[in-house]
Amino acid sequence: MYQINALNPKDEGHQARKRFGQNFLHDQGVIAKIVRSVSPRTGDNLIEIGPGLAALTSPLIGECEALTVLELDRDLAAGLPGRVPHPERLTIIETDALKFDFNTLVEADRPLRIVGNLPYNISTPLLFHLLEFGGKVKDMHFMLQKEVVDRITAAPNSKEYGRLSVMIQYYCKATFLFAVPPGAFNPPPKVTSAVFRLEPYADKPIVAKDEKALARLVSHVFTQRRKTLRNSLKGMLNENAFELTGVDPMARPETLTLAQFVALADQMVA
Repeated sequence: MYQINALNPKDEGHQARKRFGQNFLHDQGVIAKIVRSVSPRTGDNLIEIGPGLAALTSPLIGECEALTVLELDRDLAAGLPGRVPHPERLTIIETDALKFDFNTLVEADRPLRIVGNLPYNISTPLLFHLLEFGGKVKDMHFMLQKEVVDRITAAPNSKEYGRLSVMIQYYCKATFLFAVPPGAFNPPPKVTSAVFRLEPYADKPIVAKDEKALARLVSHVFTQRRKTLRNSLKGMLNENAFELTGVDPMARPETLTLAQFVALADQMVA
């Protein structure tokens, strides 16, 4: 079994830095729940983004033979070997995950498993960056503010359903796991957080003819989500496109399924 130590950044001689969006997880129960959700195993090609003070790193490395961590903060990266039980299993890469080429960590027959308590200020661009490597990734377990996780995992006909829901669910199976209160962090954030799982599809259940066209269409209609599709897509699609796809032109974007968005996007490039 792994040992979890509750960490206080001040006790560790580190002041949380706002520019890095640092909130350090210290709740032992939450940490244990995340590790159980990830279920690390010997042989996993496990990557942690933003290990911080190693609250999650320590139990993860106790359960697998090797762990690679990406840390932008130079001071935190330097202190990691002294905070984990098996430093010889740890590979530290001091880098910005937003700019990192995850292909460099791929090994034959060992898809990436990625975990992290992501900085909330870069969460959306980082998720879309990671989707570029989806074919090399088995799964991803992340913690973000609950509001964003609700949007990622939302179903049609809900107020949370939007661009993030459609585009991430096009590439991945997205599962809400559990909520995390502000008190689980030091310093506590102003919002509730949540842990979720993304499992990139090896074979997408629905495939668009042109994924860039799909992204453009989805982004466009959700910037005008109160408009009907007929009004928001005027000039992009003609009436015939609605007839061919069976999509109601008077519908609003939050009512459409992923399959319907793909069908409309395919008409843009037909």
